[in-house]
Amino acid sequence: MARVSQEHLDARRRQILEGAVLCFARNGFHATSMQDVLKEAGLSAGAVYRYFSSKDELIAAVVGEVLDVLTETYEGAAVETPPPLPDVLVSRALERLKEIRPGVLDNGDWVFPRLLIQVWTEILRNEDLGDVVHTGYERIRVAWQRVVESYKTARLIPEDADADAMARVMIALAQGFAAQLAVFGEVPMDSLRDGLRALMSMRYPR
Repeated sequence: MARVSQEHLDARRRQILEGAVLCFARNGFHATSMQDVLKEAGLSAGAVYRYFSSKDELIAAVVGEVLDVLTETYEGAAVETPPPLPDVLVSRALERLKEIRPGVLDNGDWVFPRLLIQVWTEILRNEDLGDVVHTGYERIRVAWQRVVESYKTARLIPEDADADAMARVMIALAQGFAAQLAVFGEVPMDSLRDGLRALMSMRYPR
């Protein structure tokens, strides 16, 4: 029997996740069945269950991947010299997510914002998913704290700036923008960058 390469296994897993993401974004977690995922991915039940034993595992995998990408993006920014400013970094994170989750629905809506809204509601009833999200949030918060510390090193902000408070605000900003995309449709990324840059430029008159 021919040995299946890791590249093939990774590609098949990606195929399943992409099919699941489209189903979840289109119909929601609860209205999506594993049969829907099989049909969307164009695979047999055996092929899918080899990777994921349940719909909950699929949901956790999708969410975990997003959290990993965000953490890696912010951790990478923390070691850049000079560090990217928030208007650049938040936009970069969302653009990176669009690279790994480029799928759109028939009406052109990007899948990720719709998934984000569903995850927020799902963790209120699904403790296992809640644990995944809480763990991921903590990793992202710590990564953002490192970014803030790099701002201090570069003398971009005061030494006594509250790194944790800034981290929470930056995370909330990205979440809020994604929520707008989900509820109101496509919003140009330039709006996020320009609006944040304008807020950062505010000064009291002398």
